[in-house]
Amino acid sequence: MGEAPGQSHLELLAQASLDALDECGLSLDDVDGLFTSNLSNFFPTLTVGEYLGIRPKHVDGTNLGGSSFLHHLIAATGAIKAGLCEVALICYGSNQRTASGRLVTGADQPVWEAAYKPRYPVIAYALSAARHMHQYGTTREDLARVATSAREWANLNPMAYKRGPLSVDDVLSSRMVCDPLTVADCCLVTDGAGAILVVSAERARNMPKKPIYFLGGAAAQWHRQISSMPDLTVTAASESGSRAAKMAGVDTRDVDLVQLYDAFTINAILFLEDLGFCPKGEGGRFVSDGNIAPGGSLPVNTNGGGLSCVHPGMYGIFTLIEATQQLRGEAGERQVADPHLALCHGNGGTLSSQVSVYLGDNSTL
Repeated sequence: MGEAPGQSHLELLAQASLDALDECGLSLDDVDGLFTSNLSNFFPTLTVGEYLGIRPKHVDGTNLGGSSFLHHLIAATGAIKAGLCEVALICYGSNQRTASGRLVTGADQPVWEAAYKPRYPVIAYALSAARHMHQYGTTREDLARVATSAREWANLNPMAYKRGPLSVDDVLSSRMVCDPLTVADCCLVTDGAGAILVVSAERARNMPKKPIYFLGGAAAQWHRQISSMPDLTVTAASESGSRAAKMAGVDTRDVDLVQLYDAFTINAILFLEDLGFCPKGEGGRFVSDGNIAPGGSLPVNTNGGGLSCVHPGMYGIFTLIEATQQLRGEAGERQVADPHLALCHGNGGTLSSQVSVYLGDNSTL
């Protein structure tokens, strides 16, 4: 995570994959399911599979943007249950920072918006933030509290890319990128890679690491381009979250920690509302009361999130990794006290794709 000069996205992906396999006591020869996506390869499973030297029986290269990997976890669980594969590797890598210093993507631009030469993706999130402020009285200070809370968690994480002091005034006085979002309201641009191994619960019991279980998950999408979003203050997380909770048989009151895709500060406010942690319109006040910072009532983005820890173009896989490490009790100084249930939530496109996943330890089964 951070900077990896001279290394390709495939090299980083391979390093993460080999580390994950080693942690599980497995090798590439064991992998018969491959789930991967990125913003560089048109045929991601073909390219990644060839690079890793594997011949999987089942693949899924679905690209929903940053939420892809939470979707992949749902799909991998289903594939294992159906007998399509036994060891599923979910992986991602990006060298966007050292390769270009910015996100380079071949993603299509929505035709009805392209004529206005918008600055993607920040303009879309700025529209949502401005509407939320107008409709509910959310303030720029509220948005800034999301960034400062993330930084407080990052300061407890030695792997976080951005550490050090960050005040509300620092956020407000940062360079304005797209009103009302300053550069400190926007996610990092880093290199990074992540990998997760998924096997049956029965097989996991015999592995070196404490198993963490998929309890439920759901995806929802209501639009592609921001100009087609039905309501700029309500995301499809309101649908994916409730369906995931129903599958898992849990309630938001049971959740010990939350990992959200915080590409921009407004994301956390929208998702906390839509996932049911506070009423619609109350997200700004919820974060400003200190609830999501260290010591608050709801630990959110305990690694520092995309705002302060890592954001290599597609952040979703890191929500799953951080939740797993927290539930295993491996998070070091940032460790949440005795967690059992985690909610991970991914976002793709311009608030377009929403995917929610519940993970738990053995006590939640």
